[in-house]
Amino acid sequence: MEPQVGSILEGKVTSIMKFGAFVALEGGGSGLVHISEIANTFVEDVHDFLQTGQTVKVLVLSAENGRVNLSIKKALPREERRPARPMPAARPASRPAQHPPANRGKPAPLPPSGDQAFEDKLKQFLSSSEGKMADLNRSMDGKRGGRRRR
Repeated sequence: MEPQVGSILEGKVTSIMKFGAFVALEGGGSGLVHISEIANTFVEDVHDFLQTGQTVKVLVLSAENGRVNLSIKKALPREERRPARPMPAARPASRPAQHPPANRGKPAPLPPSGDQAFEDKLKQFLSSSEGKMADLNRSMDGKRGGRRRR
């Protein structure tokens, strides 16, 4: 019988792979904890967080066709989970960019201010994108032999 989606079960880590760990569940059967579902931080090596034979609590994410997907980090109590990251503050307009873009002789655009509306930012992006595409097409025409003559 497949475990119920959303239930929290205990299991024992049976094997560890590069992409995650297989866990034998208490009611029989087993499932996979993908590397992205092991911890709330970046997991480069699964062995840093789990060992074979370790008992873990897991949340059943999905169970279909005999495949059970599990999560350790979502089985943690709310207090132990990492809070959402705050949005980075807008860079002040007076401070120059650390790595200015190569604009090929064009004046550098001013960094957007924090109160600039989304639509204004989108218009600015579209106009700069269209200009870059026009420059690219002009340079490609030269490499293709220029304009066709009749």
